[in-house]
Amino acid sequence: MALAAPLLAALATFFAAAAGGGDAPPGKIAVVGAGIGGSAVAHFLQQHFGPRAQIDVYEKGTVGGRLATISVNKQHYESGAASFHSLSLHMQDFVKLLGLRHRREVVGRSAIFGGEHFVLEETDWYLLNLFRLWWHYGISFLRLQMWVEEVMEKFMRIYKYQAHGYAFSGVEELLYSLGESAFINMTQRSVAESLLQVGVTQRFIDDVVSAVLRASYGQSAAMPAFAGAMSLAGAQGSLWSVEGGNKLVCSGLLKLTKANVIHATVTSVTLHKGKALYQVGYESEAGSGSDFYDIVVIATPLHLDNSSSNFTFEGFTPPIDDIQGSFQPTIVSLVHGYLNSSYFGFLDPKLFPFTNILTTDFPSFFCTLDNICPVNISASFRRKQPQEAAVWRVQSPKPLLRTQLKTLFRSYYSVQTAEWQAHPLYGSRTTLPRFALHDQLFYLNALEWAASSVEVMAVAAKNVALLAYNRWYQDLDKIDQKDLMHKVKTEL
Repeated sequence: MALAAPLLAALATFFAAAAGGGDAPPGKIAVVGAGIGGSAVAHFLQQHFGPRAQIDVYEKGTVGGRLATISVNKQHYESGAASFHSLSLHMQDFVKLLGLRHRREVVGRSAIFGGEHFVLEETDWYLLNLFRLWWHYGISFLRLQMWVEEVMEKFMRIYKYQAHGYAFSGVEELLYSLGESAFINMTQRSVAESLLQVGVTQRFIDDVVSAVLRASYGQSAAMPAFAGAMSLAGAQGSLWSVEGGNKLVCSGLLKLTKANVIHATVTSVTLHKGKALYQVGYESEAGSGSDFYDIVVIATPLHLDNSSSNFTFEGFTPPIDDIQGSFQPTIVSLVHGYLNSSYFGFLDPKLFPFTNILTTDFPSFFCTLDNICPVNISASFRRKQPQEAAVWRVQSPKPLLRTQLKTLFRSYYSVQTAEWQAHPLYGSRTTLPRFALHDQLFYLNALEWAASSVEVMAVAAKNVALLAYNRWYQDLDKIDQKDLMHKVKTEL
């Protein structure tokens, strides 16, 4: 009898799935990955299909994915995505829904370091900052702002489309609905080329734009214009983060959804022909296993230099072969120590005024250096003075050598590192991927190949949930529609 119960349960799932669509919701849904994409899509899927659909979320590491913290000296600090833009509407909604709070902001000044001296320094006075930008770069900063705002204004249409239930089966279709051929072209042209065309000077691109792109993507102004515009938008608006750690959004959404989190590495997805049923194979500490699902969402990057490349798709005709392109590794080092301010031209550490340092292409061994605050900030918290030992977050393309640490710090107590396959290496893939790999098999992280951020993953999650829902109930008028702005206006 002990063996009969799980067998009967599997058969019940099998026959429910065989019925497929109609008025019945899916019996079981699998989500592979419990980062922000996986957590958000589990939430949206339950929102659309209701509580009757069982949602299993497979995660080989810890919940949160690239939202993570590291403990230093009994305090927790962000080691993954550190902050979000004020226009991150899905993330704002999640925080309200979960009863989380914005972390108290502790202001600091930024500067861009060019290897020998600072090429741009922020002051405490807004008008003086504007004057300095104008003095060094003319109206390039205004032209950049106008270019970014035009892109963002069109991108924000996605929230209206999603509110009306529209979804897209591929990244190209989604981008075309927002900005037509201009957005598609922006995935094929570089940031530098696009900005030069609108009158931004090469010097401004080299000094400022490159520094922002190195900070956010670890890549240069040769990267595609669309991804670059989204990154530059993040540098212009007000930023916020979650009290207690950004990863609380992921764990909170999974708890709210009542998702079943399975700690295992997914190794395969197999299609059972004749039945719209997917078998998910996995490895866990208990050994190998598998289960059957009506819908499967892959919410983890599939790329050549990831262990996910061991992930196989079996029984599909034509075969699924979307594992291509590489990701940009990023090393985050949290260093508890004393900054070597003399390296930056300040012999007296007490006079060092900056808490955030971005870099141009030189020095090449680090991208950013930030004096960071813990994820829990009390009312009495104050940022450490420059001559005091503080926790600094260093972002670099490779692990820092001891000599490089000694260059940046006079002395230090500890160094803790996290290595991320943080963003796609733009240019390593020739085509934009699709969200729909098969009838009810979806690849959420496809959108990262247009632009990569936490909010972009939340947008992708909502799109995939709507795509699965519209396909399940055969509401094809809500998929890949053209001229959506006109349609949405008439619906209003």
